[in-house]
Amino acid sequence: MGRRYHYSVYVIELAADVIWESKFRKANPDYVTGMACVYVGMTGLNPDVRFDKHKAGIQSNRFVRDFGLRLLPALYEMYNPMPYEGAREMEVELAIGLREAGYGVWQA
Repeated sequence: MGRRYHYSVYVIELAADVIWESKFRKANPDYVTGMACVYVGMTGLNPDVRFDKHKAGIQSNRFVRDFGLRLLPALYEMYNPMPYEGAREMEVELAIGLREAGYGVWQA
């Protein structure tokens, strides 16, 4: 029996006001005005459950807790599920790719 992978990357849309947070703005010097601001993460949970935990303040990122709107599955579903190391690498690669495309990105 093969090994069942259960890790996922996920992308959460953040409210546009997050760009006025100095840490977020400094992390995104090439942000293209009008593009979405997002949080990129990885989890061993279902991304829906992880998003709910962020919003509830359980092991949450401040930007997601305060500015998180919804998951953007079109940006990540094609990669899931994967092994732990794959998810760790994909989280970084996905964040880099979105930032290069002009998104405002926060990655844990």
